[in-house]
Amino acid sequence: MARILAVHAHPDDIETLAAGTLAILAGRGHEVVIATLTAGECGSVDDDPTETARIRKREASEAAAMIGAAYECAGLPDLGVFNDAAARRAVTELLRRSRPELVVTAAPADYHPDHEATSLLVRDACFAASAPGYRTDQVLPLPAIPHLYFMDPIGARDRDGVPARIDFGVDIGARMETKRRMLSAHQSQRSWLLKQHGIADFTAAMEAQSARRGRDLGVAFAEGFRQYTHAPYPRDPLLQTLLTGVLFGT
Repeated sequence: MARILAVHAHPDDIETLAAGTLAILAGRGHEVVIATLTAGECGSVDDDPTETARIRKREASEAAAMIGAAYECAGLPDLGVFNDAAARRAVTELLRRSRPELVVTAAPADYHPDHEATSLLVRDACFAASAPGYRTDQVLPLPAIPHLYFMDPIGARDRDGVPARIDFGVDIGARMETKRRMLSAHQSQRSWLLKQHGIADFTAAMEAQSARRGRDLGVAFAEGFRQYTHAPYPRDPLLQTLLTGVLFGT
């Protein structure tokens, strides 16, 4: 069985973009860890940042538990994720604690600065995590660079509205209700998303994106992914192999 780490910037990002696939993997017996680099403490119109962080981490833990996954927060500041030495070390420590064979993270191009910084930090932390000379606090290096995959961006488009390229999609129709329940755990986001994004029903927005990817692939609902295979990252299709039977090419 594989150990899989899904990392994004804020609570509810992973549920929006990859919860169906993670539910499939967990259901097949693989060990899943869901992590966010921040607690999303800026995402509220009702509570102060400390209370918002507490609420959002609780919601994220509840969502992860629905598929038997663990949840971890790296503790970087919301709207303050940058590619610097301290952040890279924190993300490398996260990988070394989780010890994944496979990492799924944010798309390199997305609407939110924290999302794009998360993608870069996780990509570089995958490289650093296996380097013995890159020291972190009481955490052993990984034995090898883990397999790395990017999720779709929010809306499946980059900042300029260009459709995101994917290598493959995953038919999540059988796990769509689980995905709805996981995202619905993030009730604190309803008023925030209405104010900041004009989204009255964030679950419906997630369903619309999943349906669009599904139409691309000829199924009802899907999630898209792209594998990062630049040397020396692994090139063999580990995630694709784990998803046999629900995988569709583009």
